[in-house]
Amino acid sequence: MAHKHTGRIAGVALAAALAAGPALAQVSVDPALPEYKPVKGVSGTIKSVGSDTLNNLMTLWAEGFLKVYPNVQIEIEGKGSSTAPPALIEGTANFGPMSREMKSQEIDDFEKKYGYKPTAIPTSIDMLAVYVHKDNPISGLTLAQVDAIFSKSRRGGHDQEITRWGQLGLTGAWASQPISLYGRNSASGTYGYFKEHALFKGDFKDSVKEQPGSSSVVQGVATDRWAIGYSGIGYKTADVRAVPLAADASSPFIPAAPEYAYTGEYPLARFLYVYVNHKPGSEMDPLRREFVRYVFSKQGQSDVVKDGYYPVPAEIAVETLEKLGIR
Repeated sequence: MAHKHTGRIAGVALAAALAAGPALAQVSVDPALPEYKPVKGVSGTIKSVGSDTLNNLMTLWAEGFLKVYPNVQIEIEGKGSSTAPPALIEGTANFGPMSREMKSQEIDDFEKKYGYKPTAIPTSIDMLAVYVHKDNPISGLTLAQVDAIFSKSRRGGHDQEITRWGQLGLTGAWASQPISLYGRNSASGTYGYFKEHALFKGDFKDSVKEQPGSSSVVQGVATDRWAIGYSGIGYKTADVRAVPLAADASSPFIPAAPEYAYTGEYPLARFLYVYVNHKPGSEMDPLRREFVRYVFSKQGQSDVVKDGYYPVPAEIAVETLEKLGIR
């Protein structure tokens, strides 16, 4: 499953990322992206409802946008990706950030009401990291091991449940210690993505301590020496380590470093999306049009880097703007 997804990231982004040269691997903004230039006639309220993973990033974009358009009102609510589709359908939000793709049922519900599908805007690239305490010496995990740690279904094929650090080769004081599990709740796109790609669509163990947000997962792992948890790379702190991951036992461990997100080698690399209600062929209102243009500008993608995620290549920006009819 993981390969299928990273292949999709690689398919869309790899050619552009490689064409941009090594600059992108160093997490710098593609020089081909434009500077944002203000236009007249932008007013109204931006209401964003959706992903917690994108909460800080939406806030940075909002702050940058407000500097240019101080009269615009912005409200951001980030309780989980699953809150985005209903808000877009009901018209209570004009932007729906999601850390996973919409499910077919969510798309169908939207299409039933509007007669066309919602539009996904790939704003940035994330690596879903598996975090351990900074003192944990584990050198890497296969996805099958991650599955056997977090899931009661063990669809990844590992022969036994993993409950203690000694089962992963750790010795000394670590060997007998039970693994303490931290994760997100089911409203979260990160939860859904991890379930699909790391648990092979299996079920989480009941012992996972569900957290309301990404930062509380990382905080939990930072303060619990025997813990393991998952969250976006943008929430990494000095108190935790992101464990290198391997797609299977015959593959190398790949660190959660930006160059491996762009090549698709890191098995849990993903786009972070913002969904919008855009009727194909229609002209977008100035407020949403300019916000999207800001996101894909040098300034907007610099905000991505500031938040610890990875900027999209100019090729993806151009392709997305064209799809939305934005010149």
